[in-house]
Amino acid sequence: MFSFAHPGLLYLLLLLPAMAGLFLLARIARRRKLEKYGRLVSLAPLMPDASPYKPWIRLTLQLIALAALIVAVARPRFGEKEETERSEGIEVMIAMDVSRSMLASSSDDPLGISRLERAKFILSKLIDRLDKDKVGLVVFAGEAYTQLPITTDFVSAKMYLNDINTEMVPSQGTAIGTAIGMALNAFTPDPDAGKAIIVITDGENHEGNAIEMAQQAKERGVQVDVIGIGSTKGAPIPINQSKGEYLKDYDGQPVTTALNEAMAREIAAAGDGVYINGASSSALSELITQLDNLQKSELTHVTYKASAEQFPIFGWIALVFLVIDIFVLDRKISWLKRINFFTKEN
Repeated sequence: MFSFAHPGLLYLLLLLPAMAGLFLLARIARRRKLEKYGRLVSLAPLMPDASPYKPWIRLTLQLIALAALIVAVARPRFGEKEETERSEGIEVMIAMDVSRSMLASSSDDPLGISRLERAKFILSKLIDRLDKDKVGLVVFAGEAYTQLPITTDFVSAKMYLNDINTEMVPSQGTAIGTAIGMALNAFTPDPDAGKAIIVITDGENHEGNAIEMAQQAKERGVQVDVIGIGSTKGAPIPINQSKGEYLKDYDGQPVTTALNEAMAREIAAAGDGVYINGASSSALSELITQLDNLQKSELTHVTYKASAEQFPIFGWIALVFLVIDIFVLDRKISWLKRINFFTKEN
């Protein structure tokens, strides 16, 4: 199957007819200027070396070279190249809170970096360390959704992570129990693989059966770790931070949201995991240490179907036509003048 890595760049091919049109207008303008001095049939002998065809030949060469270059930049791919990898590691499902309270500051400073951005930073660094493992992503607020099934494709994992925002889940709340249950069902059936669920949340407006679901995960051999994000002192929830607008209650008072550490610790304890404060400079190293204690197993073969890159072919085509264009001059070829292609019969 023929495809392109950057198909949007193919719109640059529209430059080709535009360039041809401009060239045609330039030739028409040149013809009109020459006609001011007389009939072209009479002027032709005064310009014996001017070729009427060579400019069009050069234009054709240049357009072909430009077209090949655009196609090369768009990275055409054809065929499949199979790569198989065997690795040992663990399986990690990340359950990330995307409720509106995650827009609040992650520190005591109301203007500090948001809890959501702090969480994304920690998880991005974590994914970098999970290069031999499998990772998946669940987002939750009032409901939970699987954002990324468990995979070894860490490039996609980072892309999905960067796209996370508080508008992904329409209903507000903190359905941690639902998120743990969804993450629990996302693991592979491999009984030997070490498995962990990492819940990253501020614990605000905690709903439902989070403790029970953490205990259920423990019974199934899955560790539940919790990273708490935010300040225990509370922070307002910005609506438009640049204008100083914050969420208010029915009485017109700013709504504050605080990290519920007690609840986070209970969930971690029930899931035989650890609670880590996300504001700590050692949060990532503590989490990695905890995950390193899990039993590593040989993960299934990972097969990638990567289309073979074909851009070098088009790059060479562009180069060849550009080199030919360099040696094609606008004047007539002198040695061709001596050849008479048409003979007059007597």
